[in-house]
This record gives sequence, structure tokens and C-alpha cells, in this order.
Amino acid sequence: MLDLHTHSTTSDGSDPPERIPELAHAAGCHAVALTDHDRLDGLDAAERRAAELGVGFVRGCEISCEVPTGAMHLLIYFVDGDGGALGEELRHLQQARDERNERMLERLSSELGLPITAEEVEEEAGGKGMGRPHVAAVLMRKGVVGSIQEAFDVYLARGKPGYVEKERLSPRDAIRIARQSGSVPVLAHPLSLGLGPNELEALIRELAGEGLAGIEAIYGRYEPADREGLADLARRHGLVATGGSDHHGTYKPDLQVGVGRGDLDVPDDVLEELAACRG
Repeated sequence: MLDLHTHSTTSDGSDPPERIPELAHAAGCHAVALTDHDRLDGLDAAERRAAELGVGFVRGCEISCEVPTGAMHLLIYFVDGDGGALGEELRHLQQARDERNERMLERLSSELGLPITAEEVEEEAGGKGMGRPHVAAVLMRKGVVGSIQEAFDVYLARGKPGYVEKERLSPRDAIRIARQSGSVPVLAHPLSLGLGPNELEALIRELAGEGLAGIEAIYGRYEPADREGLADLARRHGLVATGGSDHHGTYKPDLQVGVGRGDLDVPDDVLEELAACRG
């Protein structure tokens, strides 16, 4: 059993990086990937802990890409060292992300008059990797909203008054940079794109031609029928059907490392198939 999609306090999860392998070990995973958003900072600590526990570890990240329907997320696996060209691009994206966070907090506090400060969000984030879930957690703690989801629904989701766009790569550029760096790109949670079956198939065909290696078919929140349909889509285009929980700790309490909502089961041979895509 594997989990190839998890997040830590390095980006927008509630667990420190070294805790992710511990949770994977407890769940019975043979390997786990840490895939924080636009950052590689937590990989070394998580990898050391995984080695201590005898859990296989995949160095990864998750990148947001710009598409006409909004945002597409790519999971990048087998990131070596500082990531090479990918690492350079991630450092640029992180600077843009930090600037976006400043504008978002300014909008929430000054324009909307909400009781929130940068210091409170930084504390919630543990001093790094501040993201919208951390903002949502502070708003919930202050009684502005009753849940993390309500914070997104009312203030933080795209189109809501507290939302600020962030800089993103195109899917083609993200795939190219990943491949140049010796890494393997996979489309995360494909159904979040909101495309119909024919549109999604056309997109997958296009991205496969650009170097996409797989699609996340066995996703934590997907129903069995959706997982089977996406796995079939992957097979039709010669791609690996991967999977993961999308664990964020307390920010997505229904998704646990290794098991998702309780029915996640990503087979071990998926990792071998992904590794064969390097080159």
C-alpha cells in the first residue's frame, strides 16, 4: 500500500514533515510521498524519518498550473537534491506566493475588516509555508466562521472577496521543467478541473504528448466508479494510474495518510511504474 499525495506544515498541512512517514508507517504503507505545494523544504526531514522507520520515501511537490477553467495541479515525483531547474522555478513561485499572501491578508483585514493579522497566520503555519488553510484556521478560531470549509466558501475560494490570484506556470512549462529535472509529472485529482468526459480525454491526450506520466485515479475523495473510470482513461493513453490521500491533517480531517476516507488502497506496483517513467 502506498500514499503518493500528502502535505505537511511546509505548505498547508497541520503535521510537521517528519510526522508524515510516521502516519504512513502506522497505516501500513510501504512507501509515502511528501508533496507540499511549491516547496521542497520538508523533504529532507521527512526522508530521514522514513529511513528510520523503514518506510520507502518519494521526494515530491505539487505545482499549481494556469488553465482556462482556473487551476490545474501537477504532482511531481522523484525530485533530486534541490530540484535543479524545478527547484529554481519553485523558489520563484514561493516568492510570488508570499507576495500573494501579503495582499490577501491586507484585503481581509483592511478592506473587509476581519480580525486577523499576519503574525497570527504565521504562528498557525509554524513560521513557514503560510497558505489559505492557515488563514481559514485563524478565522475559525476567532469565531468569524464555524469551519475551515466555511472560511473558503465565504472568503477564500476563487471569486470570493478575500481571494487573490497567484502566479502559476502553464501545464506545458511545468511538465517540461519537471522532465528536464529528471522528475515525473502526474495530474492531481483530475475531476477537480470540472471538465466533461470528452474534454478531459482531450486534455489528457494533449498532456500525455507533452510528457505527462500519470493521472491520480485512486484519489482520497473519489468514489469507486470514478477511480475505475480514471484508471481506464490512464490506460487508454499509456499513463500510470496513481493515487494518494491528499492528507492535510486537521485542515482536511476526512483524509488520512494511507487510507483516505477508509477505502484508499494504492497498490505497490504503482511506484515501480512511476519509477520506470524517469529518463
